[in-house]
Amino acid sequence: MITVLVADDELPAVDELAFLLGKDPRIGRILRATSGPQALEVLAANDVDAAFLDIHMPGMSGLELARIVGQKDNAPVVVFVTADDDRALEAFELAAVDYLLKPLRTERLTRTVDRVVELVAHPAAAEAAEMITVDQGGTSKLIRLDEVKFVQAQGDYARLHTAEASYLIRVPLADLEQRWAASGFVRIHRSYLVCLGFVTTMRLSASKPTVSVEKAVLPVSRRHVAVLRDHLQATRVRPLR
Repeated sequence: MITVLVADDELPAVDELAFLLGKDPRIGRILRATSGPQALEVLAANDVDAAFLDIHMPGMSGLELARIVGQKDNAPVVVFVTADDDRALEAFELAAVDYLLKPLRTERLTRTVDRVVELVAHPAAAEAAEMITVDQGGTSKLIRLDEVKFVQAQGDYARLHTAEASYLIRVPLADLEQRWAASGFVRIHRSYLVCLGFVTTMRLSASKPTVSVEKAVLPVSRRHVAVLRDHLQATRVRPLR
């Protein structure tokens, strides 16, 4: 069980996040602060594994707080929480583990806690997440590569599918296949690239081979079955018959 700090200048927001975190059995003590200076006091007096920081706190923003905390020994893992996404680049430049948007969703928060617990248990594995710039309604935003479940070719473009939405980027699927191979992405069809970590079901011996990523059922072309099997053997995952 890990100890976390929740810092937000709005008390209802502190209470909501503390409540949601408290439902996760991996979370132990939940410390609270309603300002940057108060958060520093809490961190100085306690061993904290992770800090969930609101960005827009008056006096001392979450970004400023993270810069100060990051200079200390045994600094906690940092997660930023905000109502907008215009500071995402700054957040990840500070090596934030994640960037949560309000209103918070339980499923999304659980994935964040997964990352936090992994980094607390294996701090040497910590590394900055690869970020992808996408366009959404004429506005550029950043998404994490490890949130992309599968990619669908659409001409000279590729559509990235995440749990929240899908995003179109002007990069051919073949380029992404090479660029993201080390991150667990495998070509399964001329039109699809899938992250094996998100695959829930595989039927490679059927007349029409498929893999499932939650509710999405994706075709596997015959010429890609052997390559996919090799990847599965390397990761010791057995396909369903």
